Order: sequence, then C-alpha cells, then structure tokens
Amino acid sequence: MKSRKKSFLKGLFLVLILVAFSFTYQLSARDYYQLKIYNLKDHAQEARVENYLKTAYLPALHRAGIKKVGVFKPIESNDEAGKKIIVFIPLKKLDDLDKIESKLAKDTQYQAGGAEYINALHDNPPYQRIESVLLKAFSEMPEFGVPKHKTPPSERIYELRSYEGPTENYYLKKVEMFNEGGEIDLFDRLDFQAVFYGEVISGNTMPNLMYMTTFSDMKSHDEHWNTFRTHPEWEIMKALEKYKNTVSRSEIQLLHPTEYSDI
Repeated sequence: MKSRKKSFLKGLFLVLILVAFSFTYQLSARDYYQLKIYNLKDHAQEARVENYLKTAYLPALHRAGIKKVGVFKPIESNDEAGKKIIVFIPLKKLDDLDKIESKLAKDTQYQAGGAEYINALHDNPPYQRIESVLLKAFSEMPEFGVPKHKTPPSERIYELRSYEGPTENYYLKKVEMFNEGGEIDLFDRLDFQAVFYGEVISGNTMPNLMYMTTFSDMKSHDEHWNTFRTHPEWEIMKALEKYKNTVSRSEIQLLHPTEYSDI
C-alpha cells in the first residue's frame, strides 16, 4: 500500500513539474516576425504584386496556418507611395519560415493563382527587389496585436519605426527602456494600439529594433504623439542617464493598411 502511495505521489509530482514547465514556457514564448518589403519601380509593378498578394499569397498563408497577415503601403504624401509594399508575417517558431515555403511549393491552388507572378519573365519582373527583416517579439509584448479601429483602411495610419543603436550595448539599453523601463506600458495606457515591438535579429541596419503603432486617422496620430511627448512619465524616462544616446538614427514610415490586410 505504501509503495502504491509513494508511486502515486511521485507521479503527481512529475505531472506538477510538467505543468509548471509548460506554463513557464507559455509565459516566456515570444513570436517571431518577418517583414517582406517589396521595392517597386512603378504603379504597374505595384498592381501586379498587390494582385498576387491578395489572390494567391495571403490565401495560401492562411491555408498554411498563418491566420493574420498584414499588408501596408506608404501614405499618399510619402515619396515612396506606389513604390513599396510591406508584408507582416507573424510566426510562432523561426523554422516556420522554411515550413511555409515547403507548404507553398506543394499548394497547387497557390501555384495556379499566383502563376503570373511566380512565372514572371526575367525582362518583366513584378518588383525591383525584396528585402526581408526578421524580428523577435519583445518580452513585454510577446504576441502581435490586431488594432480595433473603425475607420476605413484608407484613413488609418500605421506607423512603422526603426531605432538604430550606435553599438549593441546601447541598442540593448533601448530595448530595456521599452520592456523594463515602462515605454511599452505608457504606449498601452495612451491607447497606441501596437501591432508589434520587435528586436531585429536579421536585417541591414543592425543593431536596431522596430515597432508599429496604429491610429484611426492622421488627426488621432498627431494627438496621441503630442500627448506622449509631453507626458510626465516620458519626461522622466528619457532623462535617465542609462537611456541617453541609445538611438543613433531613427526611421519613421507612415502607412495605410490595404483593404485586404488582416491587420
């Protein structure tokens, strides 16, 4: 009887350890993201890529298990309007990138629907180049978010920012400022409705982080940033010695989501 009780207790203890491990893993797991940036020479290429994304690529990603995919274009006043399309692909594991490509290769519906793009001739390509940036979600926002704006996509403003650090150590301090320093928390409380915050693990401007916040329209964008810049908590945060000189260069892109974007 004692041996049975002892075995039961050992089994129960093992189960509790496994449950605790699983819970801890779930808390610590962070999304990975790919940003695919299509660089285009004219509106003809823009139309071809958009048709491919809308009718073939996004439906295929959905079938492959990626339920939400973001597609964004520079706002009309931007010099890059009509010359760039940004696709945001969230992943649970980094090796999902390879698995997606394998699934697309076997997806006959995708191959047929995207044939004009996939089989484009060398002297009539649908784009100039494709850039790819890989990111790992910040610990303070381990999964991407879907904004809840009610305005039409053509009015919404999605702001993609890249902050470059002068060195790896300075860059890591800026990441800390977002996570432990309270920057993400302040953005949340001011209702910036972020899509993601991410550490760039492969890109052409490293070391850098990127994040995307969203607004119902340009008026809302300006109001939110004005509130943030003059907020007492931000004034204190940015004055801390440990967070000074953490950004050597920043790039800001104002975008609209396309009407077929999931995000």
